[in-house]
Amino acid sequence: MVPWIGALLGALLGLLLSLRAGAADAKARSCGEVREAYKAKGFSLLNIPYQEIAGEHLRICPQEYTCCTSEMEDKLSQQSKLEFENLVEETSHFVRTTFVSRHKKFDEFFRELLENAERSLNDMFVRTYGMLYMQNSEVFQDLFIELKRYYTGGNVNLEEMLNDFWARLLERMFQLINPHYHFSEDYLECVSKYTDQLKPFGDVPRKLKVQVTRAFIAARTFVQGLTVGREVANRVSKVSPTPGCIRALMKMLYCPYCRGLPTVKPCNNYCLNVMKGCLANQADLDTEWNLFVDAMLLVADRLEGPFNIESVMDPIDVKISEAIMNMQENSVHVTAKVFQGCGQPKPAPALRSSRSVPDTFNTRFRPYNPEERPTTAAGTSLDRLRTIWRTMQHGVIDIKEKLKLSKKFWSTLPYSICKEERVTAGLSNEEDCWNGHTKAKYLPEIMNDGLTNQINNPEVDVDITRPDTYIRQQIMALRVMTNKLKNAYNGNDVNFQDTSEETSGSGSGSGCTDDICPTEFEFITTDAPLVDSDRREVDSSSASQPSWSALTWFVICLVLLLQKQCR
Repeated sequence: MVPWIGALLGALLGLLLSLRAGAADAKARSCGEVREAYKAKGFSLLNIPYQEIAGEHLRICPQEYTCCTSEMEDKLSQQSKLEFENLVEETSHFVRTTFVSRHKKFDEFFRELLENAERSLNDMFVRTYGMLYMQNSEVFQDLFIELKRYYTGGNVNLEEMLNDFWARLLERMFQLINPHYHFSEDYLECVSKYTDQLKPFGDVPRKLKVQVTRAFIAARTFVQGLTVGREVANRVSKVSPTPGCIRALMKMLYCPYCRGLPTVKPCNNYCLNVMKGCLANQADLDTEWNLFVDAMLLVADRLEGPFNIESVMDPIDVKISEAIMNMQENSVHVTAKVFQGCGQPKPAPALRSSRSVPDTFNTRFRPYNPEERPTTAAGTSLDRLRTIWRTMQHGVIDIKEKLKLSKKFWSTLPYSICKEERVTAGLSNEEDCWNGHTKAKYLPEIMNDGLTNQINNPEVDVDITRPDTYIRQQIMALRVMTNKLKNAYNGNDVNFQDTSEETSGSGSGSGCTDDICPTEFEFITTDAPLVDSDRREVDSSSASQPSWSALTWFVICLVLLLQKQCR
């Protein structure tokens, strides 16, 4: 009987130990931590198990004992998609704000600069040339209208537009310096054809054309580049993960919950493979993005160089005034050549000498004082605009640094996301991290960047035969913009080839050359040699009749011209 009793007691003891071990095991399979973590995500704990259950119902996570129901897996899958989209948007915040904020600042400056240059010219010419300018101001207004239209993206050929401006200015001035003749529209059109040949305005048009075209092409293209960079960054940052990507995200981020390990984070290399698979198309943007950034840096150099728009537009009023003075000085030669080429114009009808002329219509003007240049619309002086420009120069330096930092952004995006402490366990915890199945080291190798390199990605099912068409559109947009930027760097617009010789410019244009400043401006009227039908010069004695003075002729005919303009 004793052996039998001993065996029975041994069996009872074994059963007791087994029950105690089972109780301990049951405690280890509690879903308490998972419930707390799940609640912290904002989800309801209704129908959430307290202990692990069989996992045959799971579609993404390992079908072992689990703390997840089918409903939990679906909700956590959507949560992983949302968190991934937010991660990409947050990580790309730097590159997006770089383009958004700088675009706004540069655009505001360029627009203010144009407005100020127009006001400066108008104020200077009203003070300097008085009614002569006011009656012909639309020539200058049209110049600025076209410059603004070009800057804002209008289809304007800068070279042709500037040629038209000088031709129109020549027509107006030719009438002023020859008031004793009547010029038909056809005759004035003939006059304008002599603009290039006679160079009545000296070398100012050629130099200004080179400066304006290069400056405006660089300014407009740079702002357009900032716009394109902003739009591409915004669009590409709004990812739409594929079903295969969503499965991989769920497995990486929340399958630890289902396994009862809510505090265990993914392995770093595991995260990299998931992100490289999910962001494969974004990585393909990298090559064109880097070329685009390089081209932006080149044009930024132009904004700092001698053809920057501020150094061209600030003294444009003085440069045009210099051209007008050249025309006055060359008026005799220009008139003779035009009469020789276009024929003898008809004399203007005689005026009654009793017709009065207001004193304000005097042909002599006081010299222009640079200190009297106007203020901006906000009541601030040009000093403020120059202060803004100095700030913008610092802005150019700043954006160049930020552009350099944005290179290779899209290919390094997976690394930027996976280095976040809230996402992965980090490089120092390669053994104590979630590898997609359990808490252990992640063994597969890291994939290379780009779509084609994801063919063997162990974590994300990627169809390498179907590139994302939306991303390809952004790649094309970058490619087109890069070509524009390269053209702008070389001084060429997309639809404009600058054949002008590059010159060093004519200085700031705000001072007097060779320390010689004129004491007054004067419109010079000339009695050009009369030419008969055979275009032979006739006797000057007969050409001088009647005997009125040149000044009298000018005053009388000026009144006629102004009356004609007023109509």
